[in-house]
Amino acid sequence: MTPGARVAAAIEILDIIRTGAPAEAALTRWARGSRFAGSKDRAAVRDHVYDVLRRWRSCAALGGAEDGRSLMLGLLRGSDMDPAALFTGDGHAPNPLTDEEKTAGDAPQGVVAADLPDWLWPHWCDSLGAQAGAVAEVMRHRAPVMLRVNSARTTREDARKALQDQGVISRTSDVSPTALVVTEGARRVALSEAYASGLVELQDGASQALVDELSVPKGSAILDFCAGGGGKALAMAARFGAPVLAHDAIPARMKDLPARAARAGAQVEPVDIDTVRARAPFDLVLTDVPCSGSGAWRRAPEGKWTLTQARLDELNATQDAILDEAAALVGASGVLAYATCSVLECENVARVAAFLTRHRDWYLLRDRAWLPGSEGDGFFLALLAKRQQ
Repeated sequence: MTPGARVAAAIEILDIIRTGAPAEAALTRWARGSRFAGSKDRAAVRDHVYDVLRRWRSCAALGGAEDGRSLMLGLLRGSDMDPAALFTGDGHAPNPLTDEEKTAGDAPQGVVAADLPDWLWPHWCDSLGAQAGAVAEVMRHRAPVMLRVNSARTTREDARKALQDQGVISRTSDVSPTALVVTEGARRVALSEAYASGLVELQDGASQALVDELSVPKGSAILDFCAGGGGKALAMAARFGAPVLAHDAIPARMKDLPARAARAGAQVEPVDIDTVRARAPFDLVLTDVPCSGSGAWRRAPEGKWTLTQARLDELNATQDAILDEAAALVGASGVLAYATCSVLECENVARVAAFLTRHRDWYLLRDRAWLPGSEGDGFFLALLAKRQQ
């Protein structure tokens, strides 16, 4: 495919997304109907689509409308590229620009330039203060590809060398002693022997740093209560050299966890809620709760546009309920770890404060927040403990 044809494909997919289709579903539908597209073509089209999703409002402003063609026009203008060089009508490229399109669009201002919904902007500013604009700008760009080195299997330097031998270039990161940032060959990671043999896992840097903040005595009982795919459960098993129970309210999310654990040589056991209750109490319960995902919108930018105030209120209620349920699973001298991949105060410190109001026999040990940046997403962690009688 020519560069222009890739732009045309992105326009087609964006128009499907505008009808309400999830981005991944639209991309998959296009790929299945476009067998002529090679892996590099599919990757390039995907990048176009996700770049627009991160910058939807500013692309629409620069392009003059919200249809796929205008959005891609706005993306190119915002990237200091000449749209006329790709809108040629040749080789399946989009038709040349009309006279109206040549003059359409305005420079985005305010919340439009920040690429956030109007209703969310006050929450964003209240939560991030003077950093609100800078964090919004970070979220308009691609996230780093990061790896967690499996410390149970290898060292960070040996893993980096093994990856390099397989065409994946990386550098060490200060965010965590297990973190690598991939600088070249990111799409080769999943095909590499280092990945297949469990030396590395794909995991965000701040997610790794969050696990670094946890500690337990030897022989402790550990539970990942909202395990999802199990990334943090695997990281805890490697960090502590101990078995970890993993539970999720939607068990299907953990379907790949047994294979991942076997590959990593980790003792991680997926369990249902009855087993969790039967094996309580635990010395450490991690609750990485469902949230807005606002700290990771670079990776899943649709979340910026589908989140509503009503949905945020629902999430806050769910977060409170999970904290209450998890607290009952913690032993007398244990620790409850509350985590989100959110930068919104209403999901972070406000939920901890509400929990402490409901549970006067608990107190905050410490909390920490990570903002989205060059070495990780936005995360929040609070460590809670029971007051001793």
